[in-house]
Amino acid sequence: MVKLTGPCFSLTASGTLGDTITYSNWKGTPYARQRVVPTNPKTAAQSGVRSMFAFLAAAWAAIAALSQATWDAAAAANSYSAFNAYMSSNMLRWRNHNPPTQASPAAEASTPLTVSNMTLTGGLGFINIALTPSAATNIWGFEIYRDDAEITTPSTGNCIAVIPADAGNAVEFNDTGLAAGTYHYRAAVINTDGVRGTVIADDSEAAT
Repeated sequence: MVKLTGPCFSLTASGTLGDTITYSNWKGTPYARQRVVPTNPKTAAQSGVRSMFAFLAAAWAAIAALSQATWDAAAAANSYSAFNAYMSSNMLRWRNHNPPTQASPAAEASTPLTVSNMTLTGGLGFINIALTPSAATNIWGFEIYRDDAEITTPSTGNCIAVIPADAGNAVEFNDTGLAAGTYHYRAAVINTDGVRGTVIADDSEAAT
């Protein structure tokens, strides 16, 4: 960072000059820096991590108080909140491609549910995925996987979204921002206690 006096022959300056230098002000001191173009990577793995984080954060308020209380011991041991313990533990589980759990520790004892039907509908720059679960008991959400070729091994590297379930009802996810082409999808149900159901067989659809 370069501090300036009278930048651009004025008392103050802001903005970018010639796509090269950016002028700004920090705590009353004018400065200049190299222009940096921010990035927002959207690989499948990055999208999956962001989606899981958002899924967990949004789900916390609806988790039963007794289940929330199971995170208190981990929270006390690490000097942070039960919510932070829940988020940290579940994101670690996700890094190892294990589904999240509402209570600590993960019981992983419920009956695995399945996606009984997956319907793909393509359009201009998007593909809509409609998912129907086999049952509503213990259901929490869905993992959605996407790749340019047939998905033989679902993983955190090709999971693009984690979305909440609506009891036993069908739910939809709109996969947008797609270049024209054919895309392959698979999906799985995740239960409240960290169980993943069988991942439905690969299917494909074209975005125009």
